[in-house]
Amino acid sequence: MSLPILPIINFTPLVAAIVLLALPPQRKQLARWLALGVSVLEVVLGLGVYFGYNQIAAGYQFQTQVAWLPQFGISFHTGVDGLSAPLVLLTSIVMLTGVLISWGIDDRPREFFAFLFLLAAGIFGVFVSLDIFQLFFFYELAVFPKFILINLWGSPKTREYGAMKLVLYLFIGSVLALVGVLAVYWAAGLHSFDLLDLEKATLAVGFQRIWFPVIFLGFAVLGGLFPMHSWAPDGHVAAPTAISMFLAGVMMKVGVFAALRLGVMLLPDGARFHAPWIIILALISVVYGAYITLAQQDLKYLVAFSSISHMGLVFMGVLSFTAQGLVGAGLQMFSHGVMKALLFACVGMVYDQTHTRQMPELGGLARKMPWVTVAFIIGGLASMGMPGLSGFVAELPIFLGVWQAKAAALAGWPAWFAAIVTQPWYFPVLAVLAAVAIVITAAYILIATQKVFFGDLPPAFEHVTEVPWTDKTAIVILCGLMIIIGVYPAIIAPLIQTGVGPIMKLLGGG
Repeated sequence: MSLPILPIINFTPLVAAIVLLALPPQRKQLARWLALGVSVLEVVLGLGVYFGYNQIAAGYQFQTQVAWLPQFGISFHTGVDGLSAPLVLLTSIVMLTGVLISWGIDDRPREFFAFLFLLAAGIFGVFVSLDIFQLFFFYELAVFPKFILINLWGSPKTREYGAMKLVLYLFIGSVLALVGVLAVYWAAGLHSFDLLDLEKATLAVGFQRIWFPVIFLGFAVLGGLFPMHSWAPDGHVAAPTAISMFLAGVMMKVGVFAALRLGVMLLPDGARFHAPWIIILALISVVYGAYITLAQQDLKYLVAFSSISHMGLVFMGVLSFTAQGLVGAGLQMFSHGVMKALLFACVGMVYDQTHTRQMPELGGLARKMPWVTVAFIIGGLASMGMPGLSGFVAELPIFLGVWQAKAAALAGWPAWFAAIVTQPWYFPVLAVLAAVAIVITAAYILIATQKVFFGDLPPAFEHVTEVPWTDKTAIVILCGLMIIIGVYPAIIAPLIQTGVGPIMKLLGGG
């Protein structure tokens, strides 16, 4: 019998959370080391799944299935493919670096790490679930610890507003998606919530066209798709640093992943029908997100709004329904997760010592915080798609995929709309417009770097010192990943391609 590695990855944080809460309150250092040990274990297990995945066999692997509520067709069914295996590893890495960044928390660290692990367990659960009920169970499980973590450890000025807004938006989106998924369950008539069964169901084209936007847009709320994005910057800014890293680095990927898994893969005909207009929302996210980022003076809001812009690229890659676009979306999810985790960590390091995030009040920190300066520059260069870093190898396939996209037969749409989106120039124009965001991204990254790290050091910041070993370790891990993927994309791209193949077959592609 093979080791049930995915359930172990899924439930280890839950067990660790219980153990942490059972510790005496005064054992703060023990809580920190226990959290670090568990997060290192999760990275080791995540690497085991990542490198143990058989790319030749492809498909869902490391499967474990146990009857849960058989009378309703519900089972505990786990497995990963070429798209979800990298996301499992990404979650474990953000978990580890989040623990390192939070090492200095002195206000109830055992409770903080316990709720952080509950959040991680919910995210792991979504990425490994092959049962719809199970996926929704873990999807909602992550909401409670997010609310608590922001409310108790977030920014005093905005934490209540940010936490409430985040939860309300995500709850509304998940309710919409749940209604759509239940409709799929009843229409399939299989008396099964298992994804592998539902992918084989034959659903009427009309049914798919009605319910695809409900499911896709319901999950896209968590992905920060325009116009349902406004929870993201407020939630990111209100959250403590490690939770900002989780929200931008991993949680937003949960929204895209669920929209792809339960929307596109279960309703491919509906997806091809609606993609030509939903991709416009993604384009608005890309360009609008970049422009509004350029106007920010708060460093954390700058990183938060830039996250919306980059997630818009992920949606564009998914909705191109080309092999290149989907591979690019998978690469961008991993690259964006590492990049935003690093940038939010840098913002947290700056704020911890200066107690301000206002860029006009900062300056000259490079001479006091060289590690943070280098890390922010590397993250910024990856953000603007500099060759040699992960952002370039992720964004290039997205633009190529969108350029090559074709609209499906649009019988049922107004003639004027069908005439526009079937023009050979329609998708290339979208790709060119999205590429404008690269220039804007370069502008706000260079402006932020100049204002925060160069120029004259204000006398009030003479006391600033270099960050501790825990922060340096997190910096090395995250920067190293962006450089490795940028220089040697073959370490991840072929794995993602194995997950894209089945999606292309469902969509009628190669």
